[in-house]
Amino acid sequence: MDQASFTEICLHQLKMSGVHEGEKVIVLTQGNERIDYADAFMAAGQRLGASMYHMRLPSPLPTGGWNVGTTGLASMPDAVEALKNCDMLIDCIFLLFSPEQMAIQAAGTRILTVVEPPELLARMPPNQELKEKVEIAGELLSKAKVIHITSAHGTDVTYKLNTYPTVTEYACTDEPGRWDHWPSGFVFTGGDDDGVDGTIVVAPGDILLPQNIYVREPITYTIEKGWITNIQGGLEAEIVKSYMASFGDERGFGMSHVGWGMNRDAKWHRMVPGEFPGGMGMEPRSFYGNVMFSTGPNNELGGTNDTACHLDIPMRNCSLFLDGNPVLINGDIVDKDIAIQQK
Repeated sequence: MDQASFTEICLHQLKMSGVHEGEKVIVLTQGNERIDYADAFMAAGQRLGASMYHMRLPSPLPTGGWNVGTTGLASMPDAVEALKNCDMLIDCIFLLFSPEQMAIQAAGTRILTVVEPPELLARMPPNQELKEKVEIAGELLSKAKVIHITSAHGTDVTYKLNTYPTVTEYACTDEPGRWDHWPSGFVFTGGDDDGVDGTIVVAPGDILLPQNIYVREPITYTIEKGWITNIQGGLEAEIVKSYMASFGDERGFGMSHVGWGMNRDAKWHRMVPGEFPGGMGMEPRSFYGNVMFSTGPNNELGGTNDTACHLDIPMRNCSLFLDGNPVLINGDIVDKDIAIQQK
């Protein structure tokens, strides 16, 4: 994508995020990564009259894996203070789950994570209908006390909801202290620490993230009182178990957030070789009607589990009930208040 086109889609994003004249906006990058993102956002923000700044951190040391919550800002308190004193932070390095992001949000800075390829950003721009529908879904989820998820493959699991807040993602951030991720389009919460019980069967065609692969043989998870007690299956199950074991942290077996995707622009099929545009897989997290469960850290919801071992697993063709009322049936959103028609 040429820089002029990239600047235009960033301008749309900043308008959706409420950026206006006189605001202070900082774009955060590291090393040589996403310098073109900084340039596009800087140009777009200047057109809106905002005071634009680019904070560029040194290149990170190689870690050999996706260690969520670990950032270069941890040793830079002065940089964190600067970010706490801006109106909006455009995070191009992925701060989610880190203490630094939580401190910045607590100070009232709104944060937008942008690490996906420009092609995907252009194809999945924020829009008013998605925002409105996700907010309605968030209200619905926040009032529920139990999530019950089933599938024809054998999933039958309940999440008791008495502890953690609901988080909405609609790909822009327009309120003080709010975080979002562009692109996105889903809603989630977390079960009680000891309140998740049952069986989850990850079926062929479901997706493992951060491995960025489709499952071909079922993976069966047994969950008791919020903890995974057994994982059975074929090759993909062995990959999951080996990945989790590599962290040497039993907290990786805790259950994290759970919710469903609502973005009609997101496509399930684009993880195949030659189609996957790169990035960290926000498209499969967001595709319409998926049910996604996660394992590991829950500190973004206010929990105490800050393990670096994290998996997100979007599943197709599931049914999801809130307090016994159907929201999704076989992968289709049936609640009329939050359903979005196919374009």
